[in-house]
Amino acid sequence: MKRAKGRKNNQLRATKIQTGVNRYAEGSALISMGNTKVLCMASVDEFVPRWMKDTGKGWVTAEYGMLPRSTHDRMDREAKKGRQSGRTQEISRLIGRALRASIDMEKLGERQIVVDCDVLQADGGTRCASITGGYVALHLAIQKLLKKKVITKNPMEVAVCAVSCGMFGKDALLDLNYDEDSTADVDMNFVITSDNKFVEVQGTAEHRAFSFSDLEKMKDLAVKGSKELFNLQKKALK
Repeated sequence: MKRAKGRKNNQLRATKIQTGVNRYAEGSALISMGNTKVLCMASVDEFVPRWMKDTGKGWVTAEYGMLPRSTHDRMDREAKKGRQSGRTQEISRLIGRALRASIDMEKLGERQIVVDCDVLQADGGTRCASITGGYVALHLAIQKLLKKKVITKNPMEVAVCAVSCGMFGKDALLDLNYDEDSTADVDMNFVITSDNKFVEVQGTAEHRAFSFSDLEKMKDLAVKGSKELFNLQKKALK
């Protein structure tokens, strides 16, 4: 399949992670993956949800949202509608699960970190960009807690990122933009840790069922892409 700008099937979109983009949040990052741009901000609360009180453990959660003009046509803010869509809730929970996989909650202590991921511009892969950028924001917030000696042991255990893959006929493609995602025979999202474990794999046969061989092709591409994303996270955190 011919991709935009001559991108190879195993090639990520041009990806950039900027840090310190919000002066108030304990950790912040702006991630751009092609034309997809997500602002990620980590905020520290000195309390945990009521159901976790007196457990000695902390908590990491996430909230995801798309700005009204992040797509071709303006959409109403969900707050105006009085409720979040099922998609928004599902993605928020996914980001939270992914980020919690990188943390030792006991070392965090009884405090909560909320990572807000706001989509400024959407061109496919917003949930993957949110996880990859959200990890950087979370890491920066943890570093601030360590620097201030609020916590004495680093709770960060592994890095985490996410990337999409898809099948077009017999061809597997890495990091789909919107046009590719909306026409793929199969699309999948892989959430991967830096020690090569999967937090979550989301796969859907949009136009045809896929084989184990197809899954292997997409998995191999996702692992390749994750290594590049981990390197970008490291550079951003320096």
